[in-house]
Amino acid sequence: GEAAVAAATAEVRLSRRRWAVVLLFSSYSLCNAFQWIQYGSINNVFVRFYGVSAFAIDWLSMSYMLTYIPLLFPVAWLLDKRGLRLIALAGSALNALGAWVKLGSLKPHLFPITVLGQVICSLAQVFILGMPSRIASVWFGPREVSTACSIAVFGNQLGIAVGFLVPPVLVPNVEDGEKLAYHISIMFFATAGVATALFILVVIVFKEKPPYPPSRAQALIRSRPTEEYSYVQSILCLLRNGNFLLLMVTYGLNTGCFYALSTLLNRMVIHHYPGEEVNAGRIGLTIILSGMVGALISGIWLDRTKTYKQTTLVVYIMSLVGMIAYTFTLSLGHLWVVFVTAGMLGFFMTGYLPLGFEFAAELTYPESEGTSSGLLNVSAQIFGIAFTVSQGQIMDRFGTKAGNLFLCSFLFLGTVMTAFIKADLRRQQANLDNEQT
Repeated sequence: GEAAVAAATAEVRLSRRRWAVVLLFSSYSLCNAFQWIQYGSINNVFVRFYGVSAFAIDWLSMSYMLTYIPLLFPVAWLLDKRGLRLIALAGSALNALGAWVKLGSLKPHLFPITVLGQVICSLAQVFILGMPSRIASVWFGPREVSTACSIAVFGNQLGIAVGFLVPPVLVPNVEDGEKLAYHISIMFFATAGVATALFILVVIVFKEKPPYPPSRAQALIRSRPTEEYSYVQSILCLLRNGNFLLLMVTYGLNTGCFYALSTLLNRMVIHHYPGEEVNAGRIGLTIILSGMVGALISGIWLDRTKTYKQTTLVVYIMSLVGMIAYTFTLSLGHLWVVFVTAGMLGFFMTGYLPLGFEFAAELTYPESEGTSSGLLNVSAQIFGIAFTVSQGQIMDRFGTKAGNLFLCSFLFLGTVMTAFIKADLRRQQANLDNEQT
């Protein structure tokens, strides 16, 4: 129709600001992810400081998963109605506010204040997780869109990495309560400072969209009248898409395993290697950093080959292999072996995250990427809570190996289901059709 003609004749240009936008998003996403894992990575220290159970500290991580589930749809609706800038402002503002609230919880009896701060940060996360594929689509050309999505997802991963590395170093496991409170205050102050600086940058730098569309697919979306688009229709349309439903479950299984593993890592490592808090953090760091390499490689590979289905399946199978290797080497008594197997596990398991988003955007075009990645995330959060609670209970009763085998069985199920997804690449088709006209 007329929209297609308008799209084909529209001027397509890349904006110089696009890298600043994606890096800034990546940075406040990093800060928010750091706040997610900053308790879990020194679980045993916070258990002692606040005098609460390990399960209560696990819930500080799980609060992120819990708030996401009911709030995703209202926020995704806002993203479609109000656009990127408002969502960026809300996410970075809530992230800074939560960090300042935590500064009010530096006495052992003030655990509820820390919970409140963490819940505010978890609200910020709802405004962050659905953004990567949308920023990539709105700001980047077809040859760099998967790479841009990887960079945007990267920030979150890097934040988890910093959250594993920094807290054990800043907050050593000292006996004296006063000293401990002092160490915790340094961590909370630094976080609040960084979060505030990032919010100010978002106010200055973050724009709604570039002056010109960066791709034909974007030009088509811009030329389409907004009335045609209904949010509920969009969700229903996605839930009728069989391939997308399969991807939604398999993505949830893989990412849910990753969430459980991250939350419980400190407990697992300390159980087999007492006193090794700092190394427990470094093992977490290894999982994430190798995963970031995996994510970057898979993003570049997808931009080159467009083999979505094959790549996703191979990476899934290797996640399962990595998980099995980690399960059977954790208790051997050699920390270096755990580093190696954790690195291999991370390379594939975390490397899978941007793959899932991009495959979903292909399967569901022209539906909004915010909706498809939102549904993937909801699935991940639901499985994340289920796996974290179950694995924690299994570990308490039957030991860490049983807990990890529990995750292995679900990764196996996910691998089998991934094999059944058909590669129906609609976004590729739209770009090809446009080139032909």
